[in-house]
Amino acid sequence: MMKKIITLYHNIINQLKRLDFIGLLALRIYLAPIFIVAGLAKLHSFSDTANWLGNSEWGLGLPFPTLMTALVIFAELVGGFALLAGLFTRFFSVSLIISMAVAGFAVHLKNGWFAIASSEGETSIASFWANVGFSSAQNSVANAPQVAERLEKARAILQEHGNYEWLTEFGNFVILNNGMEFSITYLIMLLPLLFYGAGNYVGVDYYLNKFLNKKFIG
Repeated sequence: MMKKIITLYHNIINQLKRLDFIGLLALRIYLAPIFIVAGLAKLHSFSDTANWLGNSEWGLGLPFPTLMTALVIFAELVGGFALLAGLFTRFFSVSLIISMAVAGFAVHLKNGWFAIASSEGETSIASFWANVGFSSAQNSVANAPQVAERLEKARAILQEHGNYEWLTEFGNFVILNNGMEFSITYLIMLLPLLFYGAGNYVGVDYYLNKFLNKKFIG
């Protein structure tokens, strides 16, 4: 009986391996529009982006801001379309990982982890890391009651002086924390594409590799 279960398990695993490209395709389809839209936004505001990258007082103070802006746009805009097509996937994954690392640690790190400030410390994922001992997570949990208080005050003002149902028709109000959550999440999602590529069957890389192997390896 046990042998049959183990055999069945291995058969299922082997079948899943044949379909492992689906996960990589899902990552590509999910990430590509995010980077394409971000790249287009920077392209349309090229001068403002370059000024922000280069200014040391209210920006990042990076050297060669014009070149840096062009490289970021190339990574996000061209890289986004490349991910969608599954073309040079590993190369553009590296470029985008670098871009997300810079965004996460140079831009958002000072704001902590969360993109949206947590108003419920006990149910927040920060509570887990707070118990482990991370000070930034402990601060997030400690600040949650103040976030909740400010949100409640804002709601009261809007309910009294505004059309609250109309204002919240498409979603509730939140306090933006602008932390590194999104950029690091995207970085982590790019890692499988770096290690495994675009996957079989549904990417240009797959057929390009087959062609090159046949032509030069035989």
